[in-house]
Amino acid sequence: MLDLPARISDSLLLLIEAQRAVAHLVIDDAQNLVQAVGHLAHYGLDGLAFGGPAADQIPLLEGLLPLAETPFLIRSMEMPSGRVADVHFFADERTVWVLLLDVTAEYEEARLVQQKSYDMTLLSQREARLIAQLEAANQELTRAHRELDASQARLRSEMRDAERYVRAVLPAPMSQPFVVDWRFVPSTELGGDSFGYHWVDDEHFAIYLIDVCGHGVGSALLTVAVGNTLRSEALPGADFRHPAQVLAALNEAYPMERHGELFSTVWYGVYQPRSGSLRYATAGHPSPIVVSGPAGSSECEARALDAKGPCIGITPTARYQEAQCELRSPARLFVFSDGTYEIGRSDGSMMQLADLMATLSQPLGPGQSELDRVLDAARTAHGPGALEDDFTIVKIAL
Repeated sequence: MLDLPARISDSLLLLIEAQRAVAHLVIDDAQNLVQAVGHLAHYGLDGLAFGGPAADQIPLLEGLLPLAETPFLIRSMEMPSGRVADVHFFADERTVWVLLLDVTAEYEEARLVQQKSYDMTLLSQREARLIAQLEAANQELTRAHRELDASQARLRSEMRDAERYVRAVLPAPMSQPFVVDWRFVPSTELGGDSFGYHWVDDEHFAIYLIDVCGHGVGSALLTVAVGNTLRSEALPGADFRHPAQVLAALNEAYPMERHGELFSTVWYGVYQPRSGSLRYATAGHPSPIVVSGPAGSSECEARALDAKGPCIGITPTARYQEAQCELRSPARLFVFSDGTYEIGRSDGSMMQLADLMATLSQPLGPGQSELDRVLDAARTAHGPGALEDDFTIVKIAL
């Protein structure tokens, strides 16, 4: 025995009681329960009645009394509460003490270790089978890799051809009777943005920008199709001098359920140089920006051409409204996709339309380009690497 001071012995007893939820029962020589103390509810033994046979109330004692030996230990016995306890029996000539110490944590750990051991045995049996299967699969995978490399080479070639086609259908910049220029930087080889402009007749100049949701082949095919429809004016019954009619007809022609669940935003405007009138309508697209004043002036004023309308392809019965403004020289109209300004910064914030307006309002230095300055601002905000969305902006300068 350790000859410990009373204060140390008491501390150890308190520690055991706190960690093990100690409870004990006292049974007399007639096998009657005479005392029950401690965390009885922890073991499901609360509400015991004294004076009667202990085994009648505590089934775990049945057949154990009187004790054949003392002290006596039953390890890891499940109690009525579901807890697991080591049950210690101590006795003298007249009294039996039954001490309960909670070992649920150790029991669960041992059970898990045993289960792990069993699982490892199963795994070792499966290992041999898996090795054989893996060797066969490796041979098949090697063959598949060779085929995949060849397929990817063909796909890359086809993607380059598709990219060249997408760029080939984009209109060339204009210098007369007014300046039209643009910047187009897709986030992948094939983006979801497209744009165009052309003369509807001698007095009406149409300009439009399309942004199909998503990226990749499906989005690129749809944006080219929509662009070709507008370019060729292939919407029966629509007057291409009236933007609202064009968007309504476009919405009927490209329902998303028939085009891979893809929808698009479109801005369509018609400019009359003689009167300076710009009529326009939008289908869920960002508001264009008009900057008034000479490009090199410090007094340029930027304003957004607000309009509302549902995206193309979502609602079969969608209706669109036209808005109108006047463009007087010197002024620039900027039409763009949301990838031009909705750019996440390294600090987690996002550029807003107001940031783009502020950039366009700044005076230009000698030899500077407004479009290149906007692209530089986007790349600076984003940081290294490709932009997450297609960057598309078109400028008409009067």
